[in-house]
Amino acid sequence: MLETINSIVASVSDFMYTYLLIIILVAGGFIFTVATRFAPFRLFKQQIKAVMEKPKEKNGVSSFQALMVSTASRVGTGNIIGVSTALCMGGFGSVFWMWVIAIIGSASAFIESTLAQIYKKKGPDGSYGGPAYYIETGLKCKPLAIVFSILLIFTYGVGFNMLASYNLQSTFSTYEFYNTTYTPLMIGLIVAVVVCYCLLGGGKRIEKVTSVLVPVMGLAYILVALVIVFLNLPLLPDVFEKIFSEAFDFEAIFGGFTGSCVMFGIKRGLFSNEAGVGSAPNASASADVQHPVKQGLVQVLSVFIDTVLVCSATAFMCMCSGVEATKELSGAPYVQLALKTALGDFGPIFITVAMVFFAFTTLIGNLYYVDKGIAHIIGRVPSKKYMLLVHIVFSLYILCGSMLNADLLWNVSDILMGGMAIINIPVILILSKYALRALRDYEKQRKEGKEPVFKAKNINLPDKVDYWD
Repeated sequence: MLETINSIVASVSDFMYTYLLIIILVAGGFIFTVATRFAPFRLFKQQIKAVMEKPKEKNGVSSFQALMVSTASRVGTGNIIGVSTALCMGGFGSVFWMWVIAIIGSASAFIESTLAQIYKKKGPDGSYGGPAYYIETGLKCKPLAIVFSILLIFTYGVGFNMLASYNLQSTFSTYEFYNTTYTPLMIGLIVAVVVCYCLLGGGKRIEKVTSVLVPVMGLAYILVALVIVFLNLPLLPDVFEKIFSEAFDFEAIFGGFTGSCVMFGIKRGLFSNEAGVGSAPNASASADVQHPVKQGLVQVLSVFIDTVLVCSATAFMCMCSGVEATKELSGAPYVQLALKTALGDFGPIFITVAMVFFAFTTLIGNLYYVDKGIAHIIGRVPSKKYMLLVHIVFSLYILCGSMLNADLLWNVSDILMGGMAIINIPVILILSKYALRALRDYEKQRKEGKEPVFKAKNINLPDKVDYWD
């Protein structure tokens, strides 16, 4: 029965990514890159400056905290297990296509997060917003906004969190104490309880926890990757040669496109960086900034951190280890064997610790988005008793995910995430004129030597918004 369900889900996933998403993502990203005059690259210094700014209000959410919440969701188990799966199933050329989808997608991330800031709402604990709100206010289409919120809840609360839970427990499968029946259950139960406890503190606690954990774990992970690459430096030219030769082996790519490096690179790259999916804008809207463009630029940085740094770190750790990537090793076993070969017994232990931190920040970051989706559907911030029940229910999904099938969980997550992108990319294409006007306003003020401050009237925004008067 499970095999039949997985077969159907896999067919839907392959159709979406072969005929719909590859066109939507690449076309949308290319249009935004040209329309912004390559802003993600031109304004790199401004990205760094924006992320260091303090919030206007004393207790406001800083750009850095909003960046860490979105990065907590982006930088997770997909950066380890997802990259390993892409290398084993699609080959080394997958890395190149991950880079491509990140570079192209960074402009989409800029547009969606800038729009989230423009259309953000005032709440009792600060600002909030996201795609559901710019769909509802900008497009005047509440039904579509509700559909998006439902997809957001199921993508992050069910699909992504079940997958993160499975990926975490799978890293313990190489240890002698691992029991296929009881170990996944115990790990899933422990993780579910810890995450649920953390969530009882609400959004502020999430922002504080992730602002500490994400930079620490990310830096440690990249440093270990650099050590492994340095220890295996003679292999590096061959690794690069294999990446580019496989990436452009069109005979192999078109001979089996759904299993090619292009498809796995796009799927696992999008799963990891989420550019254009419509998730990060929910965190971006909470930032207290003087100009929406600043937060748009900050989210470009998140895509860079996720794919160019962390995903590449995993890829080069594995590829420089000398361990051959095979379909049988797909997932945690390939990463752990690669690190054991490079660092001895310390390798698998380090990956397990990294996965614990990555999974934890991913899970709480994802449930932050669930909270935002629920708040939009019911039209207000839910009561604490209601949210307690919600967090318990979604914590149970974390428990269930640890005991399910990897292929099924990957395919379900890909479909749900793809559904969000299919809604979000056309919407931000329609509304992008306001983000582009905001960009021109931002650059104009900078050229005049001013610190950019945004007003809605400067871009002739026809919609009434809570901020920017």
